[in-house]
Amino acid sequence: MGKLRSAAGKVEFGDFQTPMDLADEVCERLASRGVAPRSVVEPTCGVGNLLVAALKAFPDVRAAHGMEVHEAYVGAARSRIAALGASERARVERANFFEKDWPSFIAGLPEPILLVGNPPWVTSADLGTLKSHNIPEKTNFHGRAGLDAITGKSNFDISEWMLVKLMTWLAGRRATIAMLCKTAVARKVLLFGWQRGFEIGTAAMYRIDSAKQFGAGVDACLFVCEIGEASGRQVCAVFPSLGATSPSGSFGYRDGALVADTVLYDRWKSLIGESHHKWRSGVKHDCAAVMELARSGDGRLVDGEGVRVDIEGRFLYPMLKSSDVAREGEPVPRRWMIVTQTSVGEDTAAIATSAPKTWAYLSRHRARFERRASSIYKGKPAFSVFGVGDYTFSPWKVAISGLYKKLDFKVIGPFAGKPVVLDDTCYFLPCASEAEARLLGRLLGSSQAQEFFSAFVFWDAKRPITTDLLRRLDLARLAAVLGVEEEFREHCGSGSRPAMALERAVEPAG
Repeated sequence: MGKLRSAAGKVEFGDFQTPMDLADEVCERLASRGVAPRSVVEPTCGVGNLLVAALKAFPDVRAAHGMEVHEAYVGAARSRIAALGASERARVERANFFEKDWPSFIAGLPEPILLVGNPPWVTSADLGTLKSHNIPEKTNFHGRAGLDAITGKSNFDISEWMLVKLMTWLAGRRATIAMLCKTAVARKVLLFGWQRGFEIGTAAMYRIDSAKQFGAGVDACLFVCEIGEASGRQVCAVFPSLGATSPSGSFGYRDGALVADTVLYDRWKSLIGESHHKWRSGVKHDCAAVMELARSGDGRLVDGEGVRVDIEGRFLYPMLKSSDVAREGEPVPRRWMIVTQTSVGEDTAAIATSAPKTWAYLSRHRARFERRASSIYKGKPAFSVFGVGDYTFSPWKVAISGLYKKLDFKVIGPFAGKPVVLDDTCYFLPCASEAEARLLGRLLGSSQAQEFFSAFVFWDAKRPITTDLLRRLDLARLAAVLGVEEEFREHCGSGSRPAMALERAVEPAG
């Protein structure tokens, strides 16, 4: 067919054309599930492979519609339909998903309806970077508030937006949604529907090899969702492949939350609660080349570009990154972080007199700090950091990596006479004493805690470990289950007290 779209265009439009073999397999799977539509719609049909496959798999379809924004693809899809001899019952129109009057269009379709497709595999942030106009109106899609909206949690997959809208527009109709998408998108769409009480019947995810089919390194699936009659069971079966006849697992909606394993959830849901211990994120600075220092072979400090740095130790702390925390064995700091504040928004001007060499070093790199893109630094003092407080300087911590996909909690104590700080890819519990940290480490490493967290963790998520997950566990309840209530009360009391930082005046070990 030739090259119909540039590389940039493929990214902008999330252009991953569905191979014909996969399209046929998708429709065969739908037919085997008992799907028998009278009308078929492919909202972003591309060259029309899924539309053609549906026409072959469902001969009783009387109205098939394909929509595509790209003119060359519209022509290709029309040719495919004509070659199949299906021009009388199928049509392809040039249309932009975000501009079409979908409610009116859907209202005129005969039931049952099948919406099948492969919507764009890009995020709103991706399209914003490309300055694309092929994007829904900019809104805080999830209704995020405050910091979550500022720091990017309002970013979303375009396919998620499209599927949520389709699900909404199909309210009151008998329909099947069958879409190739990321597994994370399928879960979010189902959660949206379950939370709002939509009439969702059976739901299933059939995993596909996205690297083989599309050259994409993401976890993907065929997402199938029946609309129009609630099943009473808010559960989605997960199949290991399109050809599998038995599910390998399931996830569901329980007590207002999406759970990855309903069996483990039922076993340990009594541990859900608000713990007095509060999970924290590490320090965010967005200027690693300047703020994170290492030791050269002769023991001298060097910055991220290998340039020697001569500064006081007052604002310098041993640090650990996610890779350090996730590494086997006891984490040992290999870097040092300059922490310019003890609380968010604290004036940094005093550094000029208390640590003049540090101030001079930071000032030489002022332009780098001013180029930091995040709005959290706007209007803040020079060289500000974020995610900092008394907890940052607690002498003991129990930490976990937020990037690595394992439930591995590490107890971290002082290093070279100073508290160890963590970067913002880590989460931790601040502890006032070693005894408290050791006890919390034992609790979190228990099989009970591991199963509790596993009930909620979707390991194919980009960041499966989050503070939202960690905060669900009531550590006091867990201590009671493990029979260490007295020890918990002795060392932890009603929760970790604000811990005093070790003296800033201590110089780092040379």
